[in-house]
Amino acid sequence: MKIDVLTLFPNMFTNVLGESMLKIAQKKKKVKIRIHNLRDWTNDRHKTADDKPYGGGSGMVMKVEPICKALTDIARKKTRIILLTPKGKRFNQEMAKELSCEKHVVCIAGHYEGIDERVKGFVTDEVSIGDYILTGGEIPAMVIVDAITRLIPGVLGGEGSLNEESFEKGHLEYPQYTRPRVFQSVPVPEVLLSGDHKRIKNWRKKKAIKIKPACGQTGRR
Repeated sequence: MKIDVLTLFPNMFTNVLGESMLKIAQKKKKVKIRIHNLRDWTNDRHKTADDKPYGGGSGMVMKVEPICKALTDIARKKTRIILLTPKGKRFNQEMAKELSCEKHVVCIAGHYEGIDERVKGFVTDEVSIGDYILTGGEIPAMVIVDAITRLIPGVLGGEGSLNEESFEKGHLEYPQYTRPRVFQSVPVPEVLLSGDHKRIKNWRKKKAIKIKPACGQTGRR
């Protein structure tokens, strides 16, 4: 699978992609992740990728031309092109599964006061990660890259671990404990120390919190 991210701040992704699961996934060649600086598709010597909004207003708006040129060079006919925007459909586990089956995904990370509206004519999806305000689309892009990469077969240890995670089978994950057995007078539940796998399974099933319908509702970035 290939994932490309278009951004004005590529250095924000360096540490995220160079650690933990994302680093391993790339090393295993399960996914190829490329971060592109949109300024590379500008024409002037100042590499201007944003400008003042028509009609007036505060802040700057990202220009359509660099994004269009970047997509022309990077995207193909069946590429899923995602615009990170507060107006988009809320990202959830089902969408992560869907995207993990694609061969190529491109994420466009906005910044400043937004992106020229005409960019929407070049995308396949508008996606948000929640009802709150962020400085830009870089962090939402990181969320999407992480969420879909870990679902690619062979990235994590096994399918069993994926099935037990939060949001799988309509439940949040059961409580987890590790050593020590007692911390500040709070013990690990006895059932987890019993060695009785059937009891442990039933306990975990009861403790898993059923996901409320609100979790699937449309939201913002």
